[in-house]
Formats: sequence, structure tokens, C-alpha cells
Amino acid sequence: MLAFDESRLDDPAVLAGADAILRPLAEAGARLRRDAAESRSAIDSLAGEPRPRAVIAVGPEARLLRAVLEPTCPVPFVAWSVGNLPGWVGPLDLVVVLGGEGYDTSGAREALRRGARLIVVAPPDSLLARESASRATTLLPVLTSDPFPAAIVALAALQRLGLGEHTDPDGVADALDGVATAAGYARDLAANPAKMLAIELADAQPLVWGASVLAARASRRIAEAVRSASGRVALAADAGELLPILAAVDRRDPFADPVEGEWEDRPTLVVVDDGYDDDTARARREALLANATAADVRVTTIAAAGESTLSRYATVLAQGRFAAAYLQIGLGREHHR
Repeated sequence: MLAFDESRLDDPAVLAGADAILRPLAEAGARLRRDAAESRSAIDSLAGEPRPRAVIAVGPEARLLRAVLEPTCPVPFVAWSVGNLPGWVGPLDLVVVLGGEGYDTSGAREALRRGARLIVVAPPDSLLARESASRATTLLPVLTSDPFPAAIVALAALQRLGLGEHTDPDGVADALDGVATAAGYARDLAANPAKMLAIELADAQPLVWGASVLAARASRRIAEAVRSASGRVALAADAGELLPILAAVDRRDPFADPVEGEWEDRPTLVVVDDGYDDDTARARREALLANATAADVRVTTIAAAGESTLSRYATVLAQGRFAAAYLQIGLGREHHR
């Protein structure tokens, strides 16, 4: 197992060599701002369009759209995997395809074959944009294949159709810029929460938990990022699955020697807090924290910033991804793909 070297996180030469993994995180807000501006006129053209019978979202962030819209959408909303659409989809329905270069175009083609209205979020020169072009298609042109800006652009379009609450792409972009500033490579360990989180995860098996639907989704994405960055185990799950794991953890041996690796691979509970807790969520949090305390398991919190639901989701996810990137750098895996 590779040893984690925290000095690498403040080494200018090392950080410069890790530009390929840090720059995309730092530029997330700028990408969203550019994509939103590029698609604004196409979104405005949807004003006054009739309400569909149902909405079917297809693509890498289809479930994010469902998580955001399902509580308030006035028509049924379905997140669908790539492939054949549900058998009932027809001319009264709206299919939203999120994609980019290299994305499977079968969903868009099938929507057109069935006569459904189609919204496609993709670069205008992509295969998806070309193969989905029709009188029934509204292309929301974006400049990148980043799935998160595509999802925000799609949400803004659906809001224009009266199918969701107001979406402010610029506000989400500002929130992402705030994370990039706080977690930037130029900030040293003492002032950088993402670097500190990376250090806390360096000798741990992270157990990542979020209470709300969106916090749970962010938890899964953070765990994926940690696994990819470190090559180690990281689990995102609900409280019912994590409580038995915490209950089975032996208390830390106060005489263990961390130099000999005896402290490695203990769980760390990572609480993703997007600020949307109800009584049930608070009870689950209290149970998790009580079990973590009883097992002498470290607890760390990723707290959201911003006013809107999407801003808060974006900020916890961005913090987790920055921490995963610094974990990768500290392990000397910055060139690992």
C-alpha cells in the first residue's frame, strides 16, 4: 500500500505536476457559467410551450434531475438508463437527453421515432446533436461534455417549461468558485479544508453518509472519487447499512504504533451535510454519531454552502472531489488514470 505524504500537498513542484487533476475542479464554476450562457437563448425559446404528459430524462445525470424535480414536478418524471425508452412514451411526452461526444444516441433516436418532443443537451458538433436534429428537437448547446453543467442547463430549461422551481446556473457557478478558492492548491494545509480532509482519509476506510436524497447522491459520488483516487475501499450507504459496520469496529488500541501501520484501515465516518434534515434524518445522524463515538471512529463533516438546493449539492460534492484529488496527490498517484 502506498504511503501518504502530506508534505506533497504544499510542494509547489508536486502540485504543478498534478495540474491535470486539480485544474478541472478549479474550473468547474467557469465551465457551468459558459455552458449556461451558450444555451440561454435556446432555453428562452421554450417559453410558452405546452406542458408534456410526462418527462423522461436519459443520460449520466438523469437521476440528479429526478432528485431535484420529483418533489415539485407537476407531471410524472422518470430517470431512464441508456437504451429502449419505456413502452408508453409517445407524442405527448418530453424526453430530455443529457450527453456529449461519444454518448449513446439510441434514446434520442427512439424518442424521435415515437414522435416525442426532445430536448438534447450536448455540444453542437457532437454525434448526439447531429443525429437528434429534427423539428421536434430543441438543442441546448453546451461547450463541454461535463455532465454536471449539462444537468444544470437542463434544469433551467425544464423550469422555463413550468416543470420545476427556479434554477440559477450563475448562482451555482458562484458557489463552485467559492469552493475552488477555499480548496485551491495555493492554500496551505492549515487553511485548506480539502487538504485537511485528505489527511483524515489517508489512513482510513471512509464510510460516507448523507441524510437527504441529494446528500446521499453526493455521498456516492464522493466515495467513487475516493476509490478512484486511492485504489482503496470507500463506502457510501444509508444509516441502516452503516450502523452494523460501526457496531462491529473494535475500539482503537491506545498502545498501537501508527508507524507500524496498526492504525491503518480503520473507518472514518464522513457526514455530508447539505442542511436539509428532518426529524428522521436527525435521529439517524445521532445514532451514527453515537455508534462512531462508542467505537472510537473519527467523524468528519463536509458542510454545504449557498442558498439554493443545487448550490448546496454542488458545494459538498466539489469539496469531496477536491479532497479526493489531494488524497491522490499525497499518495503519489497524481498520474494514475
